[in-house]
Amino acid sequence: MHNTTRFLVGIDGGGTSCRARICDLNGALLGEAKTGSANILLGADVALNSINEAIALATAQANLTADNYCEMSVGLALAGAEQKKAWYAFMHQPTPYGAVTLNTDAYGACLGAWGGNDGAILIGGTGSCGIFINKGQQHIVGGREFPISDQGGGAVMGLRLIQQVLLSVDGIIESTPLTQHVLQHFNHDVDAIVDWSKTARPCDYGQFSPQIFALANEGDRLAIELLQQTARDTEMWMQALIKRGANQICLMGSIAERIHPWLTPPMQQRLAQPQGDAMDGAIAMARANHNLYSLSEEA
Repeated sequence: MHNTTRFLVGIDGGGTSCRARICDLNGALLGEAKTGSANILLGADVALNSINEAIALATAQANLTADNYCEMSVGLALAGAEQKKAWYAFMHQPTPYGAVTLNTDAYGACLGAWGGNDGAILIGGTGSCGIFINKGQQHIVGGREFPISDQGGGAVMGLRLIQQVLLSVDGIIESTPLTQHVLQHFNHDVDAIVDWSKTARPCDYGQFSPQIFALANEGDRLAIELLQQTARDTEMWMQALIKRGANQICLMGSIAERIHPWLTPPMQQRLAQPQGDAMDGAIAMARANHNLYSLSEEA
């Protein structure tokens, strides 16, 4: 943060949206806005456009102008920032801001969860990723994206569901209300499922998650099995974080937040309530240099 800094800007940017928050140096909220995707793997320029747009909207809401950009320290918590090439491509773009620091969305979420202090989180939404921040070092488990990683997330759970639905069609496993729900979704047309699978994205697989939770509560055998498997995956990532020195872990994201009751009692005792979200973490990042890589050490 420079001597000329008067405003802190936090950005939480993922595959679906980019949120911006402007605060004064005391942390008082001045303006907020939301725009399109800011996953830097989709292109450094695409991400920066979304970020600039979000900051411009939040700046207007805060009754500030572009003249104030040079007084802003921007903390960027962005999806895809762990890819070194993408990180450098993004940071080499010119910006009008006083200071910019870039790290991952998971890093921002972890800082937010632990009030800017060291700690561990496991994110389980459409995808999954565990992170433990300890004395400036970050230890990451998973998060290598669907379908090769992301166990404990909604996309992997949806993929397993589709596999089981096809087994039920072949009479290998029993049909349940959950398999019927999915078949109905595709008008009982197996070819339609096959065609869909060729272009389905992680969020397309993840769309069945709410129904899995709902039917598990009604005793659906397959739904229960899928949640038990997701709970085992969640515990696998938690154990990996514990092995790296984490004590308490915050579960964050639409799946992780609802998997609590399915975890074993010893793992439930490891859980902590997040103090804040990724936006709070991004604001904390704006206060100092939280760069994942160093611009002076570029290969």
